Amino acid sequence: MAFEYSDMLRTIEDKQWALADIDWEAPGAELITAEQHPKLKAFMSDLVWIEHVGARGFAAMVPKAPFDDLKQIYTYFHAEEQRHANAELALMRRWGMVKKGEMPVPNKNIRLVIEWLDRYGDDLSLAVLGSVIPALETALDGALVKFLLDEVDDPICAEVFRNINNDESRHLAVGFQVLDHLGASPLRKHAVELAGTALQPTVILGLLLYTPLLTRMITNVAAMGLSEEKLYNAVRRYEAVGQRSRNTRRLPVYHIIKHHASLAVNHTQPFQFLAESLNVAIDHFPVRLLGKVPSWTEELTYEPISR
Repeated sequence: MAFEYSDMLRTIEDKQWALADIDWEAPGAELITAEQHPKLKAFMSDLVWIEHVGARGFAAMVPKAPFDDLKQIYTYFHAEEQRHANAELALMRRWGMVKKGEMPVPNKNIRLVIEWLDRYGDDLSLAVLGSVIPALETALDGALVKFLLDEVDDPICAEVFRNINNDESRHLAVGFQVLDHLGASPLRKHAVELAGTALQPTVILGLLLYTPLLTRMITNVAAMGLSEEKLYNAVRRYEAVGQRSRNTRRLPVYHIIKHHASLAVNHTQPFQFLAESLNVAIDHFPVRLLGKVPSWTEELTYEPISR
């Protein structure tokens, strides 16, 4: 059966939810243990900002969408990623991890990626963004969200991530369908686009920032207790779903992202050494030189807004 973007758009419109729908004062916050608190705070802080990175990615995809239904879908997805960040921040507020008016500070890896996206995200092709976003969301949906649902007993956490997980499933359905659509283009076009992308200094810089971020996130979630097998299964899911489509298999960028994620999860050398060396350099980078966080991040709020 052919994929109908118009049907998906109606489903997305019907499935919208809001922070105001959730009872943030309900019992359950006390179930977060003292042992969980510090690591969970660091984990959630990173997750909040990664959602915002995803939102910026979808915003960059809106003008590149080849038809109106997909433009509208990406517009919804942009808003949903912002809502996910806000809901996760509201959980941090509920658990006493941030005070009123306080925002978590992005770690240096994420801060540099935010700055790079702000400057160069709009210049990336739909094939690049369309390959990277499903890879990130497969990891979020298939590993991180399930890990939180398994490890955190607060029922409000379960409710929040049930909503987020439902949104992410639609993001992935559209994402893989777009890869199939893009892969149907002639191979000559793929070759030209790949050559043009690979030669862009900004893309090389982005890869040099994304590589240590991915490695550090794997290390951080492993420290939280997430098994590497679950991360590996998330990467395998991205590969397996993509491989089902003959058209997606024709996309060079899909294969690059798939291989890159596999190298990171398997700690393959010399990839691991490069990533760790880059993280040492990033640890010493004076992030204050970047100035203020871009204005599009200012929509973060833990208030129970209706949209």
